[in-house]
Order: sequence, then C-alpha cells, then structure tokens
Amino acid sequence: MRTLSLDDLHLFTRVAALGSLSGAARERNAPASQVSRTLARIESCCGAKLAHRTTHALTLTPEGEAFLAHCQRMLASLDELEGEFSQAAATPRGLVRVAASSVVVQHRLLPSLPALAKRHPELRIDMLVGDRLSDLAREGIDIAVRTAETPPPGLVARQLGLLGRGLFASPAYLAHAGTPVHPSELGRHQLITNSAATHLNRWVFQRAGQRIEHVADGHWRADDTGVVASLALQGLGIGRIATFAAAPLVQTGQLAPVLADWTPPAALPIYAMTPPARHRLPKIRACLDFWSVWFGAAEPKMV
Repeated sequence: MRTLSLDDLHLFTRVAALGSLSGAARERNAPASQVSRTLARIESCCGAKLAHRTTHALTLTPEGEAFLAHCQRMLASLDELEGEFSQAAATPRGLVRVAASSVVVQHRLLPSLPALAKRHPELRIDMLVGDRLSDLAREGIDIAVRTAETPPPGLVARQLGLLGRGLFASPAYLAHAGTPVHPSELGRHQLITNSAATHLNRWVFQRAGQRIEHVADGHWRADDTGVVASLALQGLGIGRIATFAAAPLVQTGQLAPVLADWTPPAALPIYAMTPPARHRLPKIRACLDFWSVWFGAAEPKMV
C-alpha cells in the first residue's frame, strides 16, 4: 500500500477548508481531475471514505473529520519544527497565511509588504481577503486581522491598532437625495450594508446624552467592506466605512461625511489573532512584531 506524503496532507486540508475540489485545483493551477484522483488515492491509503462529493460541494464524512484533525496536528508539528530551525538560524522563513478584510488589506497590509519583504526576505505571504469570519485551525490560517471589542477565547490576540467607522456618501448622492440631519431620517435614504458581517449594520449614534441605534436595511448589499465603499463612491447611497479608508476620499471631494455631528462609537481595536500552537513560531512572530509597529505608525485619522 502506498504511503501518504506531506503534500497529500496539505492538499486534504485545503480541500476540506474550501469544500471544493475545483477550488483546491485552482490554487494549485492543476486540473480538477488530478485533485480528484489524489483524494481517491488518499482514501484508498486510509481504507475509508473521507468525503461526500457532489457537483457543487464537498463535505467530510466522520472519518474525514478525524483524518483532517490528524493532518492539522501533523502540519502544525512540522511548522513548529520549521520554527525551531528558523530560530536557530535567526531567519524567519516560510509561508504565512493571513486573513483580513479588503479594507484592512488595501489600506494597511498591502502598503506594508515591501518593507516586510525587505526585512524578512524568506517569508512568503498568502492573503485570504474577505469579511467572513474564518475558522483558523480548519482553514490553516496563521493570522486573522480583525476588529473586536474583545478578542474571542481560544486564540492568542495582539492589538495592532485602531479602526473607527463613520457614515459617508458621495456629494452627488447627497445633492440628489438630501443630507440627513438626524438618524431618524436614514429610513428615507438608500443605505449600503454588509451581508457578510451583519453586526456592522447596527449603526449607533450619540449626542448630548441621547443614544440612537439604527439597524440598516440595505437597498444595496455587499459581502465585502471594500465593495461597500465602492458602492458609496458610485453615488448609490450612504454606507458605513472605515475612517482611514474614507479620509483620503473626503479630502479629494469624492465622499462626504454624513451625520458627523452625532458621535460614533469609539474606534475598535484591530487584533492579530493566531492559534495558540502557532504564535511562537518565528515566522509568525516576525509578522506580528513588524505589523504592530507598522499599524501603530499609521493610526487612523478621524474625519
């Protein structure tokens, strides 16, 4: 019987995370048929059916879930071993998988990468961009950069910076629809909301001891914070946007603040969250140390 390779373990974890043979094939730039044959060979080696396949999706069997847990433990151990040798060589190296929203990626992470590459040339970064909250262990993510009042239990969290949000619209939209002066007027406007992070659609306003919460029902919806900002730029309505993304657009006249005299909630911490077994790896520590300085030097300027 053929034995399994490390590449087999990596492939199975990605197939499980993506829930798709074709998705794993695209990542590898390989035919889906090749990935399907590899999965069949893995099942033959294990002597068990590991996944139910349909045309559009793939789900793990109980045996597949057990095998996935073994794969994750073995790959984590290999990362730790890699880390020990990297530490001995004083050179962080290897692949780091980072999940973050498109706004954080565009305005914070992407601008940092040239300097990160210069400091740690043997690091490789794989960006997973989107607002959906990820299962770090299941999806093989090393670092998730997210905002939260308090970090979730079970993860090691390190604060990188702050992220404030406010309401913005294009001058063209406001000229056509009017500018609301009270939160109660939002119901008469076209609003842009987030379908992936629905908690971002609870808009809170405070002024002179008065607190008002408006649950926005989007005329336009997107599952990505960057697209929410783009919809506002197109003059389609009022959206809640990160202030560090909106500030340069306000300065150039492309967006205008809405209800700015109503104090928004305080900026939330941006955390880098890592699984407990991985945060000590030199490649992870190198990214966290670098980004904590980078984010701190680029604190958001409130509009």
